Amino acid sequence: MAVDYTVIVVYLAGMLAMGWWGMRRAKSKSEFLVAGRRLGPAMYSGTMAAIVLGGASTIGGVGLGYQYGLSGAWMVFAIGLGLLALSIFFSARIARLKVYTVSEMLDLRYGGRAGVISGVVMWAYTLMLAVTSTIAYATIFDVLFDMNRTLAIVLGGSIVVAYSTLGGMWSITLTDMVQFVVKTIGVLLLLLPIAVVKAGGFSEMKAKLPTEYFDPLGIGGETIFTYVLIYTFGMLIGQDIWQRVFTARSDTTAKWGGTVAGTYCLVYAVAGAVIGTAAKVMYPTLPSADTAFATIVKDELPVGVRGLVLAAALAAVMSTSSGALIACATVANNDIWSRLRGATANKDGKERDEVKDNRVFILVMGIAVICTAIALNNVVEALTVAYNLLVGGLLVPILGGLLWKRGTAQGALASVVVGGVAVIGLMATYGILANEPVYYGLLSSLAVYVIVSLATPATDAAVLAAWRERLAGRAAEPLSEPVPAHQ
Repeated sequence: MAVDYTVIVVYLAGMLAMGWWGMRRAKSKSEFLVAGRRLGPAMYSGTMAAIVLGGASTIGGVGLGYQYGLSGAWMVFAIGLGLLALSIFFSARIARLKVYTVSEMLDLRYGGRAGVISGVVMWAYTLMLAVTSTIAYATIFDVLFDMNRTLAIVLGGSIVVAYSTLGGMWSITLTDMVQFVVKTIGVLLLLLPIAVVKAGGFSEMKAKLPTEYFDPLGIGGETIFTYVLIYTFGMLIGQDIWQRVFTARSDTTAKWGGTVAGTYCLVYAVAGAVIGTAAKVMYPTLPSADTAFATIVKDELPVGVRGLVLAAALAAVMSTSSGALIACATVANNDIWSRLRGATANKDGKERDEVKDNRVFILVMGIAVICTAIALNNVVEALTVAYNLLVGGLLVPILGGLLWKRGTAQGALASVVVGGVAVIGLMATYGILANEPVYYGLLSSLAVYVIVSLATPATDAAVLAAWRERLAGRAAEPLSEPVPAHQ
């Protein structure tokens, strides 16, 4: 295992080195939070694919393939479909807004009244997303070093918090590009063909497994519908995804770079399901489907290759974790704390060091994420809570604002509150993993949004005019605050 350990240690050291390098570039709020909005097509595509394909897509995707066969691809496939829809239909307009958070978009569209409440919902989503990614470190480090769960979470989480705090989005972008390459080599080019060959090829897999393992719809129509509702629509509105759209150099980069990343996700989805199906042939009686990835890597791959593939799994987890962490901190600082601070800000006449403020929030949120991950055990439940809140509370006012000019601030606020409360109440009634909370929560959010918007005065014409100017890209981004010279 010495060679495998060396590969992993070099990889982790490289992540920290890129964090240090990123710190030298992050000299303004724009550079720190959205990489100066300067990413070209290649880097944008790689980093976008890296953030959406996390531990759930890699370890979980293989587990679903182990349990259901090829139809286990649907969860990650739904993520790819969501990224394609976002990129083709919305990303150009989102990029032209020149904002930092989803709540800022809502304020622009509705006249400055939706920020704190929508920010709290988005903060809860990004926090739980970061927690679920951080919990996944325990699985990987257990395979690598037979490490205690708490120590594994602290080690993996601390590395992500360190490079994210140092360089913000620049560090995360650089590490995500490396992680994208490592995932592509480790999962698609190495693990996929090796798993199929070790299982005896597709003919042997078909001979040894039930026919439903090769039915594209075998996982069930209701499950596929739920995946599309939660993950496809979740991709359209998540702060972690939007914050990557904001990094694009142009609206064309956002559109076509995101389309490439979404297509890559579809390929990754199928690869994970095939690897899981092959694992079912080799290990038909594993105690848990989620152990399929670790088992096949540990038992079937040669020395060195095993280290690279485990580094790929680690890369998948780290990319999602760091993206969720900076999103969580950005929302906490810009949408919640700065608004609550309000009139007390700058009362002494001094300019705030926004880069320093955001670094502090990443550090604080990172510590909170690590502590929460240690306390929680069930990744699926935490992820379900996150996406239910996001889709049930924010999907309607966000898409309504982009698509329906008659939507009002009162309708948006009512939609967020009613949808969020309905989802929480229905999860308490039906159970966290039930489908009803997101179904009924979304319907109630839509009904309230339409009814209240039609019952209240239309959004002020000046607000809508300013909104259209931003959507068209004709309004300049406010100057970012530079770091003081003494820094």
